[in-house]
Amino acid sequence: MRVLLIHDYYQQRGGEDEVFEAERDLLTEHGHAVTVRSMHNDAIGAVAGVGLAAAAIWNRSAYRDVERIVRKTRADVVHVHNTFPMTSPAVLAGARAAGARVVQTLHNYRLLCPAATFFRDGRVCEDCSGRPIPWPSVQHACYRTHRSATAVVGTMLTVHRLLGTYRRHVDRFIAPTFFSRTKFVAAGLPPERVAVKPHFLRRDPGAGSGHGGYALYVGRLSAEKGVPTLVRAWSRAGAPPLKIVGDGPLSPAVRALAGRSDSVAWLGSRSRAEVDALLAEAALLVAPSEGYETFGLSVIEALAHGTPVVATDHGALAEAVEPGRTGRLVPAGDDASLLQTVAELLANPADLTAMRPEARNAFERRYTAEANHERLMEIYREALGAPARPAA
Repeated sequence: MRVLLIHDYYQQRGGEDEVFEAERDLLTEHGHAVTVRSMHNDAIGAVAGVGLAAAAIWNRSAYRDVERIVRKTRADVVHVHNTFPMTSPAVLAGARAAGARVVQTLHNYRLLCPAATFFRDGRVCEDCSGRPIPWPSVQHACYRTHRSATAVVGTMLTVHRLLGTYRRHVDRFIAPTFFSRTKFVAAGLPPERVAVKPHFLRRDPGAGSGHGGYALYVGRLSAEKGVPTLVRAWSRAGAPPLKIVGDGPLSPAVRALAGRSDSVAWLGSRSRAEVDALLAEAALLVAPSEGYETFGLSVIEALAHGTPVVATDHGALAEAVEPGRTGRLVPAGDDASLLQTVAELLANPADLTAMRPEARNAFERRYTAEANHERLMEIYREALGAPARPAA
């Protein structure tokens, strides 16, 4: 197939950037003609406030650019990943105007929540989901704790809901889990157009030994990831060994914890190779997210190594972990239960040993590159066979 991929890179590299690059490479390796239109959000600083706001809502230059690329490459499918804030949803209309079918991956909850996380003030928040105008987000300054910036995001969502941009111009949406699909469908996306396809790993790291004797956290150090719960749990006396990899707004709290606890080592940001080595040796991965994850890339990285996972019992993580087989589930925000579960597993290495092949099997069944390519092709073919809709 001839495929145009569209993505705005984040200022702080994250899972969405990795997924975009993994799918780009996957398509190329399978012989598809791939064209990439990408921008980097580091360019935000060069754009004035009013100009950035206008571009986030409707970037006319991006519309024309995508229309031109589609006509030049004769792209069959335009697959959109992230358009926020520089590219804007205008590219969806541009792709349709040029005759391509459009697929969009729903990496986060931005279409429903200006903060994209369904998380506010330390708890899950769905106040804006399904509202024509997401006014609660502006009231609470949900995007970057700034009312004006939140108003821009809210305006973007309101304008495109009124225009019907997503309903009119997107042939298939991709949700990475059934859980996230239910949220988008409940908020109004056409259920027949929302397909489920999990993310995957570009390369198989192979099973690890799990002989390190420590629990491991890998991810952004932020509230929605459950880091406050992690800090409370490991502030207790007698906590088992924990290594923390990552950076973010709660780095000071993690640094302080590591400074006062002999059980905790904060390693900061690490390379892909270093994270793989840590995952291979870890006895288990801790994923205490309190917000609704759309997927949880670190979880499948752990499963690929055969490393069991202790995760919270809601959102996408509960979908990825099979209790008793590939890990355990604990109530979100319950630091005592989290610590007790991790301590019990580390004290019973035979249980962890039994889980390791199950974790590895779960990865091989669901998250390999080959399985992902097959599912992606099914979705592209569905988009190409979808009933035609007016481009204008």
